[in-house]
Amino acid sequence: EIDAGQLRIFPDSRQVFVKDSPLTLTRKEFDLLIFFVSNPERVLTKESIAEHLWGDFADSSDSFDFVYSQIKNLRHKIFEKTGIDYFQNVYGAGYTFNLKSNS
Repeated sequence: EIDAGQLRIFPDSRQVFVKDSPLTLTRKEFDLLIFFVSNPERVLTKESIAEHLWGDFADSSDSFDFVYSQIKNLRHKIFEKTGIDYFQNVYGAGYTFNLKSNS
């Protein structure tokens, strides 16, 4: 079990809960959340996120719009349940998952 702010994550069963309420995520959204939680407060570039989620297929893409889309969807689902935006944009660099400013 991983506790990240108001999120309780169960990697083995691929489940996420906000308090006792389940949070329904796609496979990519879950993988993205685990990647961010495993690297708290580290700036993750869109390239590193794409590589983590799509492996070698990420290199064949001309744009990283799919990364923005996945982060936007995950961010929205978490914010809708918690009222907290754990994701911070780092202009020109990428994103961080920040628990401290949301405690």
